Amino acid sequence: MSVVFVDGWYGPDPGDWQSVWADRLPGSSRVLQDDWEHPERAGWVARLDEAVAALAEPPVLVGHSLGALTVLHWVAAGAARPVRGALLVTPADVEENQEPALAGFAPIPRGRLPFPSILAASANDRWMSPARAAYFAAQWGAEYVSIGEVGHLTGAYGPWPDGEPLLAGLSGGRAASPA
Repeated sequence: MSVVFVDGWYGPDPGDWQSVWADRLPGSSRVLQDDWEHPERAGWVARLDEAVAALAEPPVLVGHSLGALTVLHWVAAGAARPVRGALLVTPADVEENQEPALAGFAPIPRGRLPFPSILAASANDRWMSPARAAYFAAQWGAEYVSIGEVGHLTGAYGPWPDGEPLLAGLSGGRAASPA
């Protein structure tokens, strides 16, 4: 089972849940961006497409924050590569939080995703309210899952074992779980 991690603004943080999971999942990979501090939508989408193209089998995409939006923009741009599913974790609401460095990722795509997906939303995320997360989950055809008060689920949070069953569900419950 291939799992591709799509990190957000500023990229991987040693010890964050994505790093912990990637280290535990044989064959997983991460999308490497050209510039983590100055994200550019077309470039980020192109790197995601390259990462998926390099795989022998359809992956499960795990997008966090701006990485979740990268997945959405990739699909909206007409991505034709097969994907098994997507776990979209605490997406950044770049419409309500108008951070100039992220302006190129607005507007947020609203079309249904062509693969199974889960939007994991925090009850106290400064980047997206639960109400907006529920709205976007409905727009994308994603299952909405409240993951409690975990903030934006950054590196300070740690390994996030409660998310492992979500990933396992998208991968068919097989050995893709980082447990």
